[in-house]
Amino acid sequence: MTAQQALTVPMPAGSEPTSLDARLLEPADADAAYVFAHGAGAGMDHPFMAALAQALAGRRVATLRYQFPFMQRGSRRPDPPGVAHLAVRAAVAECTRRLPGLPMVAGGKSYGGRMTSQAHAARPLDGVLGIAFFGFPMHPAGKPGTDRAKHLVNAPGPMLFLQGTRDELADLGLLRQAIEPLGTRATLQVVDDADHAFHVRAASGRKDPAVIEELAGTMRAWIDRLQGS
Repeated sequence: MTAQQALTVPMPAGSEPTSLDARLLEPADADAAYVFAHGAGAGMDHPFMAALAQALAGRRVATLRYQFPFMQRGSRRPDPPGVAHLAVRAAVAECTRRLPGLPMVAGGKSYGGRMTSQAHAARPLDGVLGIAFFGFPMHPAGKPGTDRAKHLVNAPGPMLFLQGTRDELADLGLLRQAIEPLGTRATLQVVDDADHAFHVRAASGRKDPAVIEELAGTMRAWIDRLQGS
């Protein structure tokens, strides 16, 4: 198991809070980095985030996890996009500073992935080769729609979508429709029986740790393709 380092990500002058707590996992043989944002309901130390970071470390991918400002303050209300985008940019800059020379991708779980792609669509994130989503939140549960995906066509570079077949926040038919205009820039990997949290039922014949290993393996293969390996 790779030891994690606690650190802080400085925010732009005038921001509140002035810095964000973060966790860096850097395996000794790292050859890529992932700036990994959390979802709306739980922070960077959620068991899924921590376990996936370790699984990626085992595949030579360093991860920088960080708190959004609302989570740093202990609020339950997610930040508005403008504030979240500042946090994404600050985390990308900190990853670049701490892991110079490593190819870098960004993204995150649910809300975190969407805020990352929105920031990238508004103004490309420096040094980011692609965006990886763990459960892209297409729409609220029970309210199917595609509005949340409209910005994706303006986000440059490759994108990886890892989605469960039981994800109530992403009708797979609508997701496929939304990413079709991206052409070969989009890769969709469907995880059988997984819900939005990537939990699987016992009847699936698998347990959650096996799903995390599948997710990490898929992301490693995608990063290899980005690097031309």
